[in-house]
Amino acid sequence: MRYLCLATDYDGTIASDGKVAPSTIEALKRVSASGRKLILVTGRIMGDLLATFPDVALFDLVVAENGAVLYNPATQEQRALTEPPPPAFVAELRRRKIQPLDVGECIVATWHPFETQVLEVIRSQGLELQVIFNKGAVMILPSGVNKGTGLTHALDELKLSRHNALGFGDAENDHAFLAICECSVAVANALPTLKERADVVTTASHGAGVEEIIAMLLADDLTSIAPRLKRHEILLGRGVDGGEVRLKPYDSRVMIAGPSGAGKSTIVTAIVERLIECGYQVCIVDPEGDYDDFGDVVTLGGPDRIPGVTEILEVLRTGRASMSVNLLGIPLADRPGFFASLLPRLQELRAQTGRPHWIVVDEAHHLLPAELGTASLTIPQDLGSLALVTVHPEKVAAPIRNAVNVVIAIGPEPASVVREVYPDAGSELDSPDFRGLEERSGEMLVWNLDPREARRVTLEPPKAELRRHKRKYATGELGEDKSFYFRGPDGKLNLRVQNLTLFAQIAEGIDDATWLYHLRNHDYSTWLRKSVKNSTLAEEVAAIENNDQLPPKVSRASIVDSIRKQYTAPA
Repeated sequence: MRYLCLATDYDGTIASDGKVAPSTIEALKRVSASGRKLILVTGRIMGDLLATFPDVALFDLVVAENGAVLYNPATQEQRALTEPPPPAFVAELRRRKIQPLDVGECIVATWHPFETQVLEVIRSQGLELQVIFNKGAVMILPSGVNKGTGLTHALDELKLSRHNALGFGDAENDHAFLAICECSVAVANALPTLKERADVVTTASHGAGVEEIIAMLLADDLTSIAPRLKRHEILLGRGVDGGEVRLKPYDSRVMIAGPSGAGKSTIVTAIVERLIECGYQVCIVDPEGDYDDFGDVVTLGGPDRIPGVTEILEVLRTGRASMSVNLLGIPLADRPGFFASLLPRLQELRAQTGRPHWIVVDEAHHLLPAELGTASLTIPQDLGSLALVTVHPEKVAAPIRNAVNVVIAIGPEPASVVREVYPDAGSELDSPDFRGLEERSGEMLVWNLDPREARRVTLEPPKAELRRHKRKYATGELGEDKSFYFRGPDGKLNLRVQNLTLFAQIAEGIDDATWLYHLRNHDYSTWLRKSVKNSTLAEEVAAIENNDQLPPKVSRASIVDSIRKQYTAPA
């Protein structure tokens, strides 16, 4: 379920002339009965609202005084979210005989045309106050306080995200809270400027307009209007025509596939970085500890610590932070079982809170192997938004592979990669545009199931490259086929180098003849390019290899220094 919360303004939205129609009350009750939360977001003072609206207990929380007060109808507790108005400010307004003048716990309110005098008092007293308009009403609050900040507090209280909120409004002061809702609705009687910025405008006015959208919400969770929500789409890259190619943030089940070292991690970095920037919560399941250094992500687990499922869920539930679940402490053979137990629990959390909005599964062919006999039982039917990263798409369990609706394929044969995921992909893949994508070029084949299309796309690079693999290459252990071997000109040596730290140590102590033998053969740059997958470093080292004038001591120091600049071993 995408929308777990309905947030609405009162006057002019659900209420007409201060009253809410019985049919609107019944519609709101149906929303509550569906398991969704209700939040009332109003500029009114609580005492005034309680006297006017007898059904306030229908709402889980009330944001009153235009974002300055939070009220819980169940407990009748009221909490100020900002400072009260300065007594001297209120006294001066009264001295000027400004009427009407309503003073709440935090808000001061009057009507047009007294805004001019209000601004004069604010200026003369040197106060950091703001004036907010609501049609004819004039509201004065501390700077930075509005319906948007109040709704954020309410959502935090309910442990919900703004990306799971549906909002309704009609006037100027509703801009702030509608802007943060995943779907914003302006009723037909709303001001023109609000209608222009809203995702949806109702055909009916006031409460009848709200009822109109509630019927759609309960029918299909607003799936029918999802195509209108373009403002939330995540930039992926640009097509051959230069136009933007974007990814839907909801219900996208993406397979990112291609050869090792072709650039999958850069694509994942770009997607996750933009999701987090937009406030979506991401849970990365990381078998190799490659995402520990990703900014703005909390990491649980490590080589010496196994993350607990309950611990993972609690961190995701109580905070907004995204998370990386490091599985290095779990034996390789046990990782699929761990993930099989984690995924249903993540889905349960999603049903309750809408979060995490995205689950990213690295090495998906290992965590969800094709031979997993219970796959159809352990994989939830509603997967939500998901990214699977793999070198072997055909080895991913069929139930989850069949749920994929977007394939991002990289490498020299991207069309073949797509067909490994979706065998009946048609002639759209036969275009010469999709042949010969260079590894790590940023080019990719993006294939969509709905609408069915294939596009050649150049990735919009992430702002900060993921420090993926650096720890592994710096201090880990590469396999025998990926290791470097110092053998020398006559093959008398066989010194295996499993990582870059060891390479630097051996390089500094190896004899000149052995060093120069590999240098002249360009073995160092070749190893860095093919096994370490770092073409930038490989090119830098190749330039040193090509300089025949450098003495062994200088070339050795230069290459070791280049490696250490990029791969500083962690303490």
